[in-house]
Amino acid sequence: MKNKHISKEMYACLKRYWGYEQFRPWQEDAILAILDERETLTILPTGGGKSLCFQLPAMLKDGMAVVISPLISLMKDQVDGLKDMGISAECLNSSQGPAQQSSVIGRIRNQEVKLLYISPERLLTQETIELLRSTDLSFFVIDEAHCISHWGHDFRDEYRHLGAIKDNFPGINIHAFTATATKEVQADILTQLRFDSPQLNIASVDRPNLAYRVMPRSNIISQITGVLEKHPKEAGIIYCLRRSDVDDISGRLNKLGFKNLPYHAGLSDVERHLNQDQFIREEVNIIVATVAFGMGIDRKDIRFVIHAAMPKSIEHYHQETGRAGRDGLPSYCYMFYGGGDFGVWNFFSKQSANRDVMLNKLRIMYNFCTQPQCRHKVFVNYFGQEYGQSTCQACDYCLGEVDMVDDPVGVGQKILNCIDSVKCGDDRSFGAGYVANVLKGNPTSQIARWGHQGNPNFAAMSSETLASIRYSIEQLIGQGYLSRQGEYDTLFLTDQGKRLLNGEITPILAKPLVAARKKEISIRQKARKAQDWAGGFGYGFGNRKPNHGPVANRKPNHGPLACVDEKLFELLREKRAELARKQGVPAYIIFGDRSLKDMASVKPTTSEAFFGVFGVGEHKLKIYAKPFIDVIKQYSKKLPSAISPFLKKY
Repeated sequence: MKNKHISKEMYACLKRYWGYEQFRPWQEDAILAILDERETLTILPTGGGKSLCFQLPAMLKDGMAVVISPLISLMKDQVDGLKDMGISAECLNSSQGPAQQSSVIGRIRNQEVKLLYISPERLLTQETIELLRSTDLSFFVIDEAHCISHWGHDFRDEYRHLGAIKDNFPGINIHAFTATATKEVQADILTQLRFDSPQLNIASVDRPNLAYRVMPRSNIISQITGVLEKHPKEAGIIYCLRRSDVDDISGRLNKLGFKNLPYHAGLSDVERHLNQDQFIREEVNIIVATVAFGMGIDRKDIRFVIHAAMPKSIEHYHQETGRAGRDGLPSYCYMFYGGGDFGVWNFFSKQSANRDVMLNKLRIMYNFCTQPQCRHKVFVNYFGQEYGQSTCQACDYCLGEVDMVDDPVGVGQKILNCIDSVKCGDDRSFGAGYVANVLKGNPTSQIARWGHQGNPNFAAMSSETLASIRYSIEQLIGQGYLSRQGEYDTLFLTDQGKRLLNGEITPILAKPLVAARKKEISIRQKARKAQDWAGGFGYGFGNRKPNHGPVANRKPNHGPLACVDEKLFELLREKRAELARKQGVPAYIIFGDRSLKDMASVKPTTSEAFFGVFGVGEHKLKIYAKPFIDVIKQYSKKLPSAISPFLKKY
């Protein structure tokens, strides 16, 4: 086939099944490479549409595509979503009974399946190998391919054996997909899958529709409720470090009237799955969880993610925050970290064979928390990419919500001088809390015991709050001027710290927010959120082509985003939930929020107009046009007559 003919078929397929008229960045390149019989490694950020990159060519090629997926829940959601678009897809996994598995196997042998989802363990069994050899195959897909690598953040040993596909199915191409992969992980994937001259499709890891805010943890419940009050009726995930934190925070939030459910490995399988299903089906909007929650979650309308503690790596933080805003709409990520988080993760790392790798990732993560800087730029640079903008206008630092210390060298030198002067020889030093009390001039019994009231640095920062001194100490640790050592996390100067003492380098130090400043920022954030939704961070709706450039250079879209009828949107959500319950599928399988907001903006009252809504393909048109159009018509009848001329335009 000529490229022009292929391209025409691709766009026709895109509209017919997915209801879209434009590809996102890199999708077209990835699809063309698969159709061109080239093996590929494709890295698209969460929400970038990587599944479509292999699902669409599977529809255009002869035979069945086999997708290797790590989680049963992920397989089921993908298959349910494809079936709802009219695509013949199936999965084979241990949750199915003998009769159901037999039915799927029969459909495979009869060549009635275009996409088959299976686990890596099942793929390598002799029974499955023989089954797949009995039918025509188009290609293999390794989803979540970072699981292959020891350098990856979710390493799974079963993935390490997938190179055997080359032996068992010679001549069938393999395509690897993931949302996050450093240079080391990319190289490991290529080696393990035995790729020979593959095409690399590597998109920017940046998620410009996400706004990041990172703050020191103080009163965590108050901080979390402050966020929840900014996001009423919106879906969100609250990540905690330990199971006990999940239980505590979940219970306290429920008592305060913020309905939520807990999720962690300590719950029974029944309770855990029930809570997850209630969140997926929009029966509850807030889940409080450990990092065990999320990989199989494809709910696209998650508007915020809160971290009640620091994650253990940039990869994990990028993946976990990436669960927000998968529909491309403005979403928000908040992290509340403390110095103790580093110690907890450090303790856990002792149980890992990759301890050195984990510790290095942990230090980078801690530096991310404690050094005021553009959050988007850090992500992009960490994954070996260039961020060419001076400001993202979508993080606390770039939005001017971080106040900087006026004399960072002077403050840094006072802290380092104090640490150096109170230590006893080269082996004994003190922790951050003790040093902060000396600098503040607090005459504690411990300070009296060690005789440090007479230390020249006692009360050297008496005009500062204890919280401010501690915050500066944590930033100096994160930026490598100090190191924590030993069982009690005592502080020692590093070589970089000695250079700071000599005035050779300057730290980047921020002030903690005082109450008046917090109130001012809160007002600004509310106004900013309204502006984000009016402009959509530059993301268009419906079939309008979105802007994909940096946030700072985007013009607000004052079209459909600006005229979404929120009352109608809520009615459409209710109809979606009703249909989802009847069909026994998550609500987002039917339509994402982006499609509903397009409906609530355009208000289509004919099948032809409904077909123009974002995400409405031929199959969804047949099934869903009438119930949603009925809602729109009934709502429009109740509107004041003064509005009717506006509606007639649609």
